[in-house]
Amino acid sequence: MVDTTLEFEAHRARLFGIAYRMLGSASEAEDLVQEAYLRWERADRDAVAAPGAWLAKVVTNLSLNELASARVRREQYVGQWLPEPVLTTADGTVHGVAGTGGTGARAARQPLGPLETVEQRDSVSFALLLLLERLTPPERAVFVLREAFGYPHRDIAELLETSEANSRQLHRRARQAIGRDASAAHTGATDTPATPATPATPATKGAGGGTGGGAPVRQRWTGLVETFVAAAREGDLRQLERLLTEDVVSYADGGGRINTARRPILGRAKVARYLAGGLARFAAATVLVPCEVNGGPALLALADGGLLGVVTLEVAEGRIAALRICVSPDKIAYAARQFAASAPS
Repeated sequence: MVDTTLEFEAHRARLFGIAYRMLGSASEAEDLVQEAYLRWERADRDAVAAPGAWLAKVVTNLSLNELASARVRREQYVGQWLPEPVLTTADGTVHGVAGTGGTGARAARQPLGPLETVEQRDSVSFALLLLLERLTPPERAVFVLREAFGYPHRDIAELLETSEANSRQLHRRARQAIGRDASAAHTGATDTPATPATPATPATKGAGGGTGGGAPVRQRWTGLVETFVAAAREGDLRQLERLLTEDVVSYADGGGRINTARRPILGRAKVARYLAGGLARFAAATVLVPCEVNGGPALLALADGGLLGVVTLEVAEGRIAALRICVSPDKIAYAARQFAASAPS
């Protein structure tokens, strides 16, 4: 007889991935996966022909139910709502930045599965998760199951208890609603390496359409991100502006508990001043560590060994096109646990 817990654990990562993409919340996804486990324990296993499909259906339905109340909460949200960040480092390490007091490499978990292709990274990017907020719950479920996990429409129809034709129609509507065909979500992928030292010669635009596997694309982030960190900490407005696109936008989510800009900040000059000013206030106590979050380039803001915030970066043409700053204690709780678990023993 197969051990109940072991069989469930074989599906946990996929279940978490479904719930997270459906809700944009790692903490809520954890709760739903735990609820699925409790239902799995109570289930008549002899009546479950395909455990993976049974569990996926449970988590999908729980997510659909949760989305209804989540939408009400987001309508009442103070300031800008951002998804919860999840650490997804390429090689299982979080690297310190030279000259900023980094503590070296730390092991990190990979809860969202392999992110070695542009499509896999797109499926968990902040940009796409925010676009998914436009969809109805059924549209979002079909899109996630089809685009992120490759379920055929026949299986999606069974999971959602609908027809295959309706599944196809929901998928088509979802793609149209978020413009998936026209513009993939930006995660920092570029077709040619960024050249921050000479940003007047931009790389070929290709965010969401980079070439090759994940590792080469991640290497292209490194120089840009590290140059950005150095310019921000030094308050070098001219260099910061060179690293930003003309129409760059910065979003911040403090959850009503941390004082942040409640409206997006638009434009190269304004964003540069905003970033330089913010870092000047906290530079003495804060360490910025480049990392991969949600499949794309990001910065962890650390103080006294703990996580204060997460900044995800959207890259286009070798420059930063958007920043999403999450400092809400509730929103970064999952990432903070990931980081704490990675600390050397």
